[in-house]
Amino acid sequence: MLLFIARRCAVLFFTALCLTFVVFYLTNMPAKLETLAKTQAGSRISDAEVATWLDRNGYAQPMLVRYGEWLGVAPGWSRQDKDGAVTGRCYTLTDTTEPGAAPERCGILQGYWGNSTRFRAPVSDVIGARLGATGKLMLWVLIVMVPMALIVGVLAGMREGSRTDRTLSTFAIASTATPEYVSGVVFIAVLASSTVGLSPLLASWGWIDGRVLFQGNARSALDGITFWNFTLPVMTVALYGMGYVARITRASMTEVMTQQYIRTARLKGVSFANIVLRHALRNALIAPFTVIMLQIPWLLNGVVIVEVLFSYPGFGWALFEAAANNDIELLLAASVVAVLVVLVTQLISDIAYVYLNPRIRVT
Repeated sequence: MLLFIARRCAVLFFTALCLTFVVFYLTNMPAKLETLAKTQAGSRISDAEVATWLDRNGYAQPMLVRYGEWLGVAPGWSRQDKDGAVTGRCYTLTDTTEPGAAPERCGILQGYWGNSTRFRAPVSDVIGARLGATGKLMLWVLIVMVPMALIVGVLAGMREGSRTDRTLSTFAIASTATPEYVSGVVFIAVLASSTVGLSPLLASWGWIDGRVLFQGNARSALDGITFWNFTLPVMTVALYGMGYVARITRASMTEVMTQQYIRTARLKGVSFANIVLRHALRNALIAPFTVIMLQIPWLLNGVVIVEVLFSYPGFGWALFEAAANNDIELLLAASVVAVLVVLVTQLISDIAYVYLNPRIRVT
């Protein structure tokens, strides 16, 4: 097992290295750098001024050199002016411009993520705060989505072709086929609008104190999560994700219920409830477990629409802001986080799959 984990970690390391280089190349293409220069120095600057700005800020070096600087394996660029003051990548970490005052290397390996041109703050601070906000959203989505999906899938797969199976399968397909921007808008219109939907009716009856039942803006959840300000974004994401997990669970449960050992248990007179809970359920959850683990990176990167729709400044919102404002350092940091989450969840999924299915052997 240890050798298997070591091999997987080595593969994940090289995968992360390749993916980060691809992202670095795409975000540092000449057109992107020109846009960055015009965003920071003025949209009407000439081509010569663009070249001067890029050279002054270290963007004129070869791509591989700058990638090494960003990783922290190559020395950071520096430049000394006529007065003897030194500026450079690593000098942003110090308050002095004296030669040799800054560290030689400053990159991802040293814990330096750069500075955000959009938020005018260290990228690590922006990413840390936004990841915490999205982490709360992801946690509550998983708490709601996973049990609902498993219950729907198991109930549908216990008796294939029954009315319950057809009803729940239709519900799962409909939830997956409805994008978040559609269900989110419907939830806001029905439950969080003071002019249409249920809220005006309930307010006129005196059943609710305020004008709306739920809050359509989740920004207040940063100060404190309540049932009223966090239900709609959680349900929007959970409803979209649960359909796929439920369908996988249903297919796996249907396959398990046709196995010989299930038929033998039935012939021995074992109750149907015991057959499902003690014999079928564990084997049926092997495939859904892998799918659930894959939902974690999807939640991290796929909540952009929901966070923008409900004005919830999380990781997806930061990624949207970085892309809209050509914030290269923040885009790179967000990409690294996304890649790491995907690779780590894949590793956890592979290890857990071995324990869930004893027939699998690793060498």
